[in-house]
Amino acid sequence: MKSQEKSANIELTCTEIGGLWGVFIQESMSTCFLKYFLHHLQDEEIIPLTKEALQISQGRLDKMKNIFLAENFPFPAAFSEGDVNLSAPPLFHDVFTLSYIYMMNRLGMINFSYTASNNVRLDVLDFFTECIHTSTEMFGKAVKMMLSKGIYDRPPKMEYPKEIKFVQKESFISGIIGKKRPLNAIELSEIFFNIERNYFSILIMLGFAQVIKDKKLKDHIIRGKIISEKQISFFNNLLMEEELLGTVTVSMEVTDSTVSPFSDKLIMSMINVLNSVDISLISHALSVSMRTDLTAQYTKIIADVMMYAKDTFDIVVEKKWLEQPPLVTNRDKLINS
Repeated sequence: MKSQEKSANIELTCTEIGGLWGVFIQESMSTCFLKYFLHHLQDEEIIPLTKEALQISQGRLDKMKNIFLAENFPFPAAFSEGDVNLSAPPLFHDVFTLSYIYMMNRLGMINFSYTASNNVRLDVLDFFTECIHTSTEMFGKAVKMMLSKGIYDRPPKMEYPKEIKFVQKESFISGIIGKKRPLNAIELSEIFFNIERNYFSILIMLGFAQVIKDKKLKDHIIRGKIISEKQISFFNNLLMEEELLGTVTVSMEVTDSTVSPFSDKLIMSMINVLNSVDISLISHALSVSMRTDLTAQYTKIIADVMMYAKDTFDIVVEKKWLEQPPLVTNRDKLINS
């Protein structure tokens, strides 16, 4: 490839190293979940999509390994077959696999786009561009299948504007005191996807809490589930106040199994990733919301999630489960050694 020829004498920068390193961890994690889901799947429509998702993740790992090997750069230990127990009974019903593929590729589209924009070495840029393309395709396939199965809750509809208008009053941002203006399309979109993302978190947290044996970890997972429930409750109530129907779950996707198919390390690492995603996307929602009641609530939510993320971080560090990202050279240590 031309991009590889051009990149032959160009070393990886911090942005390429950080991007590849983080995606390697996430794809390694995803292969564990997808292998387990695929082992138990019965739905003949979901099986091929899951196989495709697994092949994509494995292909990405292979390509990143090749880049690291060419640079004599040690790739992360990440996760392996030892982190998943295929013989454990199904923890989730088949439809959750579809929810997982949908959510991971939706988040992947966001993450890969951001990561690609930080890379300038052409072979790495090509890799992340391909990731954006495959995630977008998989997202579309998942949405299509969810619609056909009647399990996709579409975002709320709204009337088309009749004319172009400009904000003329400072009261446009009001919301805590006095009469609130209706939600705008951007705010409504963020609220909907916040609810959707937290429903996914509740389901996966419920499954984890059901099978994990360590009481400290179980209590921590339940705490995370409660944080998600509070977010859903607030935003659903807000939608009802706006004369919009709240969003409700379509089905319970967790089985009654109490046998853990995943290592405690994999479970807590997944929660660590979800925390990071939540902070990023809530921050984005805060940045585009123009009503003071929304900005106040998002600020409170971020504080709650950041505190929970800090406690999650402390746990994985204490357990020695958190792999250290590559560090820059410690010049003071070299000078004083």
